Amino acid sequence: MSARSETFRGAPGASEAFGGDLDLDGDTLREECGVFGIYGHPDASAIVALGLHALQHRGQEAAGIVSFDGRVFHSERRMGLVGDSFSDLATIERLKGETAIGHVRYSTTGETILRNVQPLFAELETGGLSVAHNGNLTNGLLLRRQLVRDGAICQSTSDTEAILHLVARSRHVRIVDRVMDALRQIEGAYALVMMTNKKLIGARDPLGIRPLVLGELDGRYILASETCALDIIGARFVRDVENGEMVVISEEGIESIRFARAQPLRPCIFEYIYFARPDSVVNGKNVYSVRKNIGVELAKESPAEADIIIPVPDSGVPAALGYAQQTGLPYELGIIRNHYVGRTFIQPTQSVRELGVRMKHSANRAAVEGKRIVLVDDSLVRGTTSVKIVRMMREAGAREVHFRIASPPITHPDFYGIDTPEKEKLLAATHDLESMRQYIGADSLAFLSIEGLYRAMGEEGRDASCPQYTDHCFTGDYPTALTDLAVASPRRMAILAEAD
Repeated sequence: MSARSETFRGAPGASEAFGGDLDLDGDTLREECGVFGIYGHPDASAIVALGLHALQHRGQEAAGIVSFDGRVFHSERRMGLVGDSFSDLATIERLKGETAIGHVRYSTTGETILRNVQPLFAELETGGLSVAHNGNLTNGLLLRRQLVRDGAICQSTSDTEAILHLVARSRHVRIVDRVMDALRQIEGAYALVMMTNKKLIGARDPLGIRPLVLGELDGRYILASETCALDIIGARFVRDVENGEMVVISEEGIESIRFARAQPLRPCIFEYIYFARPDSVVNGKNVYSVRKNIGVELAKESPAEADIIIPVPDSGVPAALGYAQQTGLPYELGIIRNHYVGRTFIQPTQSVRELGVRMKHSANRAAVEGKRIVLVDDSLVRGTTSVKIVRMMREAGAREVHFRIASPPITHPDFYGIDTPEKEKLLAATHDLESMRQYIGADSLAFLSIEGLYRAMGEEGRDASCPQYTDHCFTGDYPTALTDLAVASPRRMAILAEAD
């Protein structure tokens, strides 16, 4: 495993064709990142590590923590899971100080290499600055080109680095003003946690597309992507950071600054469908309850003549529960997931790979055989995994397989931090409902309508003139300018290979 341990001096003042490989995680949407920070706590780095454990679902490719001990910044950035790198005492002891920030990563911009692992750090005129970023800048490429043209030297291929450069180049004196100057130049979706020599700073994009919450533990403030990260350490939820708000935490307490004009909150609806942990509360709504409501609405819209309801684990479980409760049909575990299979299980040949895939997911023949089943999944992307699931159920003896998707058809790509394929690789963008059904091999196929989704969210329906959520993957209604799409013939960024 690659690793980097660093110390910084702080001056005063980041359509496959289906085959034998049945990986139910292989054709899902990927979240971009999770962030966590705490100010002024004697166990800062250990608390951040625990918080990152709770946010592991938001990124499994890499993790990092940067701390500050009043004089020196300390950084540990590693490839792999949080538990692989930040569970040993020696690592935590190297991350000295009472203020720390952390990051879990799934790359959407920039390759998965160590120099892209966050938090990123830079030494500025005002002192050290470390940044952890959840989301994606829709003008990040343009900003980067302008910065490089003006002489900036970029060490990563992540759009987060542009934020560091913008702060560094600001002509304001105070670090808070410099950060605000940078925020007013970036576009897209972001939740930022930043650490300076004296402050912990959080900021959320003007539409609140990406989530960020404020918590408190032992009288010390915390910033985190989700409330589940507060729960794991016994912290108290204070409130959501508002859209277009910057919170500044220091020895003087907490200060709230609005850096963008007030506009209606428009959070990403996929946080509720798939990304957030079920036990989190996002913008005042319990995610588990929303997902069960989605299942209820799906059952109302698209019932099926069937014997049992089966979730596609794990993300389809709450919706399947809601579907079963609404229809009165039994809920059964027809697909069993083994949570203890290592990520690096050796699969040297195709025949062994075909055997090995059943270590991760396998059909529960006793529940499926001879039954008419309803499979409930959270979304359908390329459709390749759905093909495999249907085939697995038929091989286990299912008499009929009815597929129900707990979201509308995904017809447009995302540019705000969700790793979606290009439009031509989205099954719903290139096929009608009947051809999709034939492709995956189900007896019937149905999606939740966009209006049904909004009802599940507690709304009367979708307000087309001012949508309550960011839902462009279903509607094509992008909430911000997509500046980088207008950049003609994007030039490939230089890639520096790093040895393990």
